[in-house]
Amino acid sequence: MSFPRAIQAAVFDMDGLLIDSERPLRGAMMAAAVTVERPLTETFYGTLIGRPYPAVRQMLVDHFGGETVFDRFTELYRGAIQAHFDAGIALMAGVRELLDHLDAAGIPMAVATSTQRERALHHLTQAGIAHRFRAFVGGDDVSQGKPHPEPYLKAAAALDVDPRHCIALEDSHNGIRAAHAAGMMAVMVPDLLAPTAEIEALCRVAADLHEVRRWVAA
Repeated sequence: MSFPRAIQAAVFDMDGLLIDSERPLRGAMMAAAVTVERPLTETFYGTLIGRPYPAVRQMLVDHFGGETVFDRFTELYRGAIQAHFDAGIALMAGVRELLDHLDAAGIPMAVATSTQRERALHHLTQAGIAHRFRAFVGGDDVSQGKPHPEPYLKAAAALDVDPRHCIALEDSHNGIRAAHAAGMMAVMVPDLLAPTAEIEALCRVAADLHEVRRWVAA
């Protein structure tokens, strides 16, 4: 499956796309919410995925009915997820193979994530792949996070490539909306969220990054 334009760069989301972080994070947050007696539904949790932290924070504060319960919840889930990450960060299927292929083809790569830059770099370094990327755009590097296109536009500018000649790889609905709005050739590799009819109209959907590699090589 060929792409409509020549691929001159690739921009990756991080959580749930490069590293297997969305599932343990969901588990930690769900457990913490039960502990503070304000359980999160799967539907509500799905609306948090891919959003910038300030928006997620406000949604959770509203859900918990104020800062006091939110602060306790945050303490609990951050402790649990940090312990998980300290034990090691796993890559998603096909990451190394796709990065190797893009490197061999001379295609520069960047990361555009809603996670704060310092934390994202730490996770990618721990996973052993930070050095593969020429540019990083974290949630604290932009004034408007996903679904706004700013993160992807900044990543393309950092690589000095026209966004129209970038592929953007995402696992979230908001990420796909951002990449499409930036004019990139968007590909969704679902993790926790299945594509909707709206999302399928904005991108291609791949089973995993192995399939993306085959498309890029076509």
